[in-house]
Amino acid sequence: MQIEKGGAYWVHNLGILDSIGDESIDKILQSWNGFCASTEVLLKDNGDLSIGSEFVSHVHSLCKYGLDSLVQDYFLRELEETFEKNGASKFWQHFASYSDVATPELNKLHINADEAQKVLSKSLEEICLEKQYQEKCLLILVHALQSYKENVSGGKPNPDMKRHHLVSRYQLMVSSVLMTSLPRCFPEILRIYFKGRLEELSIMMSGEYEDDIETEVKDEMDLDERSKSSSRAGEMDIDEICHRTKFSENKLVRNIGKVVRDLRSLGFTSMTEDAYASAIFLLLKTKVHSLAGDDYRSSVLESIKGWIRSVPLQFLYALLAYLGDSVSYDSPSSGMKSPLASHPSSSYYGINTPSEGLVRWQLRLEYFAYETLQDLRIAKLFEIIVDYPESSPAIEDLKQCLEYTGQHSKLVDSFISSLQYRLLTAGASTNDILHQYVSTIKALRTIDPTGVFLEAVGEPIREYLRGRKDTIKCIVTMLTDGTGGNPNGPGSTGDSLLEELNRDEENQENAGCEDDFNPDDKQAWINAERWEPDPVEADPLKGSRNRRKIDILGMIVGIIGSKDQLVSEYRVMLAEKLLNKSDYDIDSEIRTLELLKIHFGESSMQKCEIMLNDLIDSKRTNTNIKATIKQPLQRSAEQGEAVSLDLLDATIISSNFWPPIQEETLNIPETVDQLLSDYAKRFNEIKTPRKLLWKKNLGTVKLELQFEDRAVQFTVAPVHAAIIMQFQDQTCWTSKNLADTIGVPVDILNRRINFWISKGIIAESGAGSDDHTFTLVDGMIDANKNGINSGTCEELLAGDEEGDRSVASVEEQILKEMTVYEKFIMGMLTNFGSMALDRIHNTLKMFCVADPPYDKSLQQLQSFLSGLVSEEKLELRDGMYFLKK
Repeated sequence: MQIEKGGAYWVHNLGILDSIGDESIDKILQSWNGFCASTEVLLKDNGDLSIGSEFVSHVHSLCKYGLDSLVQDYFLRELEETFEKNGASKFWQHFASYSDVATPELNKLHINADEAQKVLSKSLEEICLEKQYQEKCLLILVHALQSYKENVSGGKPNPDMKRHHLVSRYQLMVSSVLMTSLPRCFPEILRIYFKGRLEELSIMMSGEYEDDIETEVKDEMDLDERSKSSSRAGEMDIDEICHRTKFSENKLVRNIGKVVRDLRSLGFTSMTEDAYASAIFLLLKTKVHSLAGDDYRSSVLESIKGWIRSVPLQFLYALLAYLGDSVSYDSPSSGMKSPLASHPSSSYYGINTPSEGLVRWQLRLEYFAYETLQDLRIAKLFEIIVDYPESSPAIEDLKQCLEYTGQHSKLVDSFISSLQYRLLTAGASTNDILHQYVSTIKALRTIDPTGVFLEAVGEPIREYLRGRKDTIKCIVTMLTDGTGGNPNGPGSTGDSLLEELNRDEENQENAGCEDDFNPDDKQAWINAERWEPDPVEADPLKGSRNRRKIDILGMIVGIIGSKDQLVSEYRVMLAEKLLNKSDYDIDSEIRTLELLKIHFGESSMQKCEIMLNDLIDSKRTNTNIKATIKQPLQRSAEQGEAVSLDLLDATIISSNFWPPIQEETLNIPETVDQLLSDYAKRFNEIKTPRKLLWKKNLGTVKLELQFEDRAVQFTVAPVHAAIIMQFQDQTCWTSKNLADTIGVPVDILNRRINFWISKGIIAESGAGSDDHTFTLVDGMIDANKNGINSGTCEELLAGDEEGDRSVASVEEQILKEMTVYEKFIMGMLTNFGSMALDRIHNTLKMFCVADPPYDKSLQQLQSFLSGLVSEEKLELRDGMYFLKK
């Protein structure tokens, strides 16, 4: 049988009608028509509940013939049509003018939170009234069906089953009708509404949270007084309960709760939760950004977690309580708990026992906070490491965030990108790169003690530094300088980076000993249970034990590739420093040498130790020679000067153990030359048969220049002293005559005399000609303007060119040693025509085994061959070397 109503058809098994007579059919039709008419009166227009008794009687009549399912389907269909007309269509009309809200580029209305609240409140109120009336009508049908069952069975069957079934069908129908006609702007309006209301609520709650924090600090100051009061804890509990109750009764929270409840009743549960969850996460993100900022000297993680517990979780607790969803976490009816929430935090502000929903919310919010703070710190990791160790709190926060999120690879990729764009560039000095590398090691060691991610981050820095010529020199300077290359670093002033690293290694060794030696078996078992495998990114060739002990010095030396190169550079630097000392104070150098011996072994540092012993012996010899002086003075007949051996301090070196010394011819004044001869004679008397060979171009001279109105002191190199002393008798010199007199080339003279010109003591003329004229200035220019009093030895050394160093550099030494192999290379290219760099290198290693054996690196050979190319002895084409034709 088919029954048509409004273009819709219901098909039912009406075979029961075959067994009844015509009279019964007439009664069914009469009851059906009455049921349809009363349904129409009940639902259409404004409705009339007074017809309920007539409606119930018709339902009973139809149920007698087993047509209860037909009655339910028809009534629900009428409810759907009525709701679609009186409910859904009118509801969506309120949002018709906001159709462009979902498209930002077309949105010209810029709806705000107040307007969103206004339109939502009005539309929800209307549709909920319509829905409530329909639910009353549905309950009349449920009552009619239930009363018939009771009359027939004589008992009281379960009334909730039928009611739940029909209400569920009705709720599904309401949700389906609304969803099929959902406009695109509706989710955006919900988001705007919740964002505005939660921002308003956050301002109010944040103020209370800050007040409570101040109160807690004040209570901590009165800890002794509180311990004396036994009722204090109870009072605090009452205060928390009152705070929670007061917050739950907040008008704004109730308004938000009412909107959420109405939206959930219409089937927008998921959409509503997404909207207010988005608003909460946006608020949390804003809070994290405001707390974190660019201040890396304080930890913000605990403040963020405290704000989460005191602001969003308070709102969610009140909202869930308003909606009736606050099931206790410990309740057996709370269902399956999340493994992550097996131990919920006990520090919920104003909340005794959190619900499982609240615990899940806390886990979501904290994870989002960890991830947001992590992304902020990773984006600024370069600046954080620059400020290390002052930025240690930010590093600790980042460590906790990464432990929670496990997104270490994001840190590695982002930081390597920052290094390549901001540090590993031609504009960055090698010193800055090295200091940043050391800070990176220290900071990442805190974040990742295993060193796995440090290996990945450090490799681009090491690779870049290997391509810089001054890397070895800068490493030695950074290791041995008194400031350690970082005046803001830990340790006392004057400590070198080497000393700092040595203390750091001792701390690691002590910690390692504590780990290895544990007499308590129970504690050892606990430590064993805490063991974790290495990350999958770990290098299997390096054990966990070695990785836990990160050797910073070893990683720095690893940049060079060989400790021998570092030792050679240190030896040159030490020689330069010792030769330019004006006294015998070498305490700092001895301390540095002892530390280097710990790391590189005594055999490697043997020559350096001999160099320091030379200074110690020089001091003793110098004292002995001066003690044997009989005549106090030697007087110059021409100049009338008094020169004493007490004014001379000599540094006596064992040339076989020192780097090659740069020699430069220099004619010194006769009185000084005679003084050196007397000193050498006395030395020979004491140290027979040893003799002194003076390096007259090396050392320092302390001068006092006397003018009419003042006397100025300088500490200068011997060549500077020789130049200025020539102006005592003759105030004007040409460059050629002066160069011949002091025995140096003209170009060197022109370069060295610039020091006195810059001090305003000598004036230069005839700059356009080859032979310059230098004149002693009669009236000196103001000393303060020209820095006359700043003519220290250190200043001169800093201004000297590389060729004016006292000791040959490592590169110059290697180049000199490589000249021995020039004939071998020329012979090989003559025989083979052309050879690649690798082949030349391997051939030299194979055949040059006699003294001196070939032991140079590929890079050193390449540098030497480049020099031969620049001298036009060789040609380089397509990676092959040829003899120059």
